[in-house]
Amino acid sequence: METGELSTAAPTALVVAIDGPSGSGKSSVSKAVARALGLAYLDTGAMYRAATWWCREQGVPLDDAAAVAAVVRAMPLVMGVDPEAPGVHVDGTDVGAAIRRTEISSIVSAVATNLEVRAELGRLQRAAIDAERAGGFSHGRGIVAEGRDITTVVAPDADVRVLLTASEEARLARRALEVHGAADAAAVEATRDQVVRRDADDSAVVQFHVAADGVATVDSSALDFDETVRAVLDVVVQASGRVDLVGR
Repeated sequence: METGELSTAAPTALVVAIDGPSGSGKSSVSKAVARALGLAYLDTGAMYRAATWWCREQGVPLDDAAAVAAVVRAMPLVMGVDPEAPGVHVDGTDVGAAIRRTEISSIVSAVATNLEVRAELGRLQRAAIDAERAGGFSHGRGIVAEGRDITTVVAPDADVRVLLTASEEARLARRALEVHGAADAAAVEATRDQVVRRDADDSAVVQFHVAADGVATVDSSALDFDETVRAVLDVVVQASGRVDLVGR
């Protein structure tokens, strides 16, 4: 290429990793960011929920770590990566709604803290990211992947790494509104165990409250949804240096 000539080559795939505690808005914000940038979307938390649902279906005691890991390694899981409709299927069954029920939310940490399960699902997550780098749903544009240890363990080499956080009060209110349709005192209290206890359980095996080196923090405590999406998009553009993303 001659000096001064502009390259017409397509930009390389962009990988955006978004981490954070329960109720921080990881899923909804990540989907919106993926839509805005024309990227694939991977909900790694849904993978742990699907694994929990599958273990129950198979009658595996969640306190039998070896048995749980064996069942998860053989789990016929298909993760959709379209941010408009990111389906989750296990053995041909659409479990997208079932894995969000309280009975799964209350026990998912038993599976998510199993280190062998984390290793297996981490392998699948890296494979999904690599598939989007090579082509896949995004045709090589890239992927937004979100989850507990995505910025530090699964994709520490991501082009952009973000810790999306918020105050405990804000996170409880958001999750209460999502689960119960209200954010009054009763709804918040009913949601507290799902958010606070799960974060405490999961923090035993992964750090997601403090940004690691090279990870940008976005605190959404005082931001509405659109403002949070815009804040993350601003970080993506700044961290990636991809001026072609401006105005998308």
